Amino acid sequence: MNDHSITGLILAGGKGARMGGIDKGLQNFNGTPLTLHALMRLQMQEGSPLSDIMIVANRNLSAYESLGVQVWPDSTDGFAGPLAGFLTGMERCESEFLLTVPCDSPLFPFDLVQKLQDALVQENADIAVAAAREEDGNMRPQPVFCLMRTSLLESLVKFMQSGGRKIDAWTSQHACVVVPFDSLDTDPRAFFNANTLEELHRLEQSA
Repeated sequence: MNDHSITGLILAGGKGARMGGIDKGLQNFNGTPLTLHALMRLQMQEGSPLSDIMIVANRNLSAYESLGVQVWPDSTDGFAGPLAGFLTGMERCESEFLLTVPCDSPLFPFDLVQKLQDALVQENADIAVAAAREEDGNMRPQPVFCLMRTSLLESLVKFMQSGGRKIDAWTSQHACVVVPFDSLDTDPRAFFNANTLEELHRLEQSA
């Protein structure tokens, strides 16, 4: 696989319902917007650089555009969730693969792309999803951290047209490998997502 055929996509198109409806991706984490943290993490990934990075956002587009990358609103109406972001990313990118990350996990690993890519190639899979140990000690998939073949666009269109909205329900239709991030040097907070302002402040204090 060509290392330069992956587009990174930051998912910042949600309602921010559990933050009182504010635009989550523009909230500060240690003085810098969450989405900018995600952008910098993607730019600093180990191995070959991503061929492109984009943001999916549905509000405050000019604020996101000021970060210096392409910004696209969901191509579907009504805040249809992360899969709507997947769909928009696949429609807009020109690479063979799309990597998605959420805007609210500012500490995701610097080897995210490399590990997902290696596993996808090794297993000859269509999709690779990260898994991480959560607060209860159990390892669980983190489906918004997803590397997928953009040739799956038609499949995703049909799934969403049929009313599907859950990531795992769609990925289970394809050859999907779950990739554990459980090495000793993996930050236990790497995949923590801040759904509320309180969680965001708690994450700031622990960083």
